Amino acid sequence: MKKIILFVTMMVMAIGLVSAQNKAEIKFDKTTHDFGTFSENNPKVSCVFTFTNIGDAPLVIHQAVASCGCTVPEYTQEPIMPGKKGTIKVTYDGTGKYPGHFKKSITLRTNAKTEMIRLFVEGDMTAK
Repeated sequence: MKKIILFVTMMVMAIGLVSAQNKAEIKFDKTTHDFGTFSENNPKVSCVFTFTNIGDAPLVIHQAVASCGCTVPEYTQEPIMPGKKGTIKVTYDGTGKYPGHFKKSITLRTNAKTEMIRLFVEGDMTAK
């Protein structure tokens, strides 16, 4: 009986220790960017999303996937230490696309407390 109680106590302590580990936490200045109106003559537009690791562990972005091939995300590859900043540059290329309003999303997969985050870019491309 003493062995069972000791085993259960050790398991509870181990679970508590694992759940108390430090985690990264990502905080963006903004999660949506509006390019406004731009011409089909200059169909490439870019913006930069800035984020801070407000957690207690290094932040790693594992993946950034856009909802469309016309939108390309580039992100900080190295781990972001607690209190430090990183960036995600998003470029929309409207070449060959119909003019008008668009809204695209970029899904990030990270090691942060919130493992998946979605960013949005939108705008209006006018005809030539």
